Amino acid sequence: MRQPRITVVGSINMDLVTSTDIFPQQGETVRGEDFHTNPGGKGANQAVAAARLGADVHMVGRVGDDTFGENLLHNLQQENIDTSMVDQVANTSSGLANITLSEKDNRIIIIPGANNQVTPEYVKACEETILASDYVLLQFEIPKETIEYCIDVCAQHDIPVVVNPAPVMPLSPDQWEKASVITPNETEAAELFKGRYDEIQEKLVITKGKEGVEFFDHGTQKNVSPYKVEVADTTGAGDTFNGALAVALAEGQTLTAAVQFANAAGALSVQKLGAQGGMPTRQAVDQMLEER
Repeated sequence: MRQPRITVVGSINMDLVTSTDIFPQQGETVRGEDFHTNPGGKGANQAVAAARLGADVHMVGRVGDDTFGENLLHNLQQENIDTSMVDQVANTSSGLANITLSEKDNRIIIIPGANNQVTPEYVKACEETILASDYVLLQFEIPKETIEYCIDVCAQHDIPVVVNPAPVMPLSPDQWEKASVITPNETEAAELFKGRYDEIQEKLVITKGKEGVEFFDHGTQKNVSPYKVEVADTTGAGDTFNGALAVALAEGQTLTAAVQFANAAGALSVQKLGAQGGMPTRQAVDQMLEER
């Protein structure tokens, strides 16, 4: 079977993670327990998930000309992702997520940095690669006008696109209609599509955490139940699901089979720490599906 070709247009971040016993109050200094950096960003995460599952993945994005940018590029290349359309923006910081963890809660500050420079003009220069894709994968950590541009280009050239609307950002009804598959979680779906489910129900694949996945297939509502697994870290589970769904659809699997494949990949991802650290291989996902 030919490798499915997937282009991810999205964010590339470095996660700066601090663990502490107590969140500091305003003006207070506390002692932290641990600190580490992890490559992240929803775009990069989904690209890594798809690559580990056997896809030929091309990343369209931007990083800064700082040390983080170099490390983020190297990480993508180590995952066998084509980074020829990821450049380092001069005099700009890479995208960052400053994450403070305490007592199973977190506080996160996102600094877009170079992700704000993923403009329609920049993406247009990468159009040849996008138009050679079996599927395009989008998330909402890059400028809105870029997301709309990508959806329009894909629609004009009949390139199917999976739109993961996270973090929540409203688009026009026309834009949603052009998407091939839309993958909100339950909260995002309620905020974006309340009262409008009937209009686009065939496009929606709604992840519902412990309640599994809900979607429509040829007019029939379906639910895929979750796996009962020991959860170590849910970070990146949604990104794993989206990367896996795009891979399965690009391979020509039915929507039902693709959702089942993505559901298994997501279940495997939560059993290990870290967004990218828990993303599974194709062999692991196939084995889980065989055992169910």
